[in-house]
Amino acid sequence: MRTARIYQRPKNAMQSGRARTDQWLLELEALTAQQADPLTGWNGGSETTNQVRLAFPTLEAATAHAEREGYAYHVVPAPAKKLKLQAYADNFR
Repeated sequence: MRTARIYQRPKNAMQSGRARTDQWLLELEALTAQQADPLTGWNGGSETTNQVRLAFPTLEAATAHAEREGYAYHVVPAPAKKLKLQAYADNFR
């Protein structure tokens, strides 16, 4: 049985915006471990399903898709948003 991981897209650390952070992603976990290529030394394998990410607008839509396809799934909870409230005057204290 395939196992899927459902999680909410994190905020991009390189930008200040929060675009697409409300989406939920479904990723299939690999059935076999990656192996080192003897020629190049890079990790890889013949399985390509772990490269597929499906985006859903809600958690319920993502879990419904996993159940419909017969995947066992686990939901990774979204991290709590931390607000750093700061005043401009704090720069001069």
